[in-house]
Amino acid sequence: MTALDRTDRQILALLQKDIRSTNRALARSVGLSESACLERVRRLWELGVLRGARAEVDPAVLGIGIQALVAVRLHRHTRGAVDAFREAAMARPEVVALHHTTGANDFMLHIVARDMDHLRDFTLDALTTLRDVVHLETSVIFETHHAGVWPDLIT
Repeated sequence: MTALDRTDRQILALLQKDIRSTNRALARSVGLSESACLERVRRLWELGVLRGARAEVDPAVLGIGIQALVAVRLHRHTRGAVDAFREAAMARPEVVALHHTTGANDFMLHIVARDMDHLRDFTLDALTTLRDVVHLETSVIFETHHAGVWPDLIT
């Protein structure tokens, strides 16, 4: 684990709230000079603490009328079966995220679709036809709320 001090954590929290923050604003917020702040942000990128910046998009504008979580159980749990499922699922444009999980199900997929017909067709045609899939459980998402900032569990 990378040692991060209080200032690094403050910078991370601010960037998670608004990745478009200017270096000047960040420096002012954490009480550093602009050059020292810029060096800290560069170091966070180099260490891999910061791994990317993403734009939040309104799904409705893209024609996405429904989102769902699909729990998937595989018949076999070999590395080959897991890798094959992951590769096939991630090749589909409907899959926003894939989580390999423990418990009764092996994967949890975040799916987007135009409507219920599209969601049904996706589960029947794209998932149940995969070799090792033996069980699906689909839960429609009514609302999503993001905390926005990773919790600071270790100080």
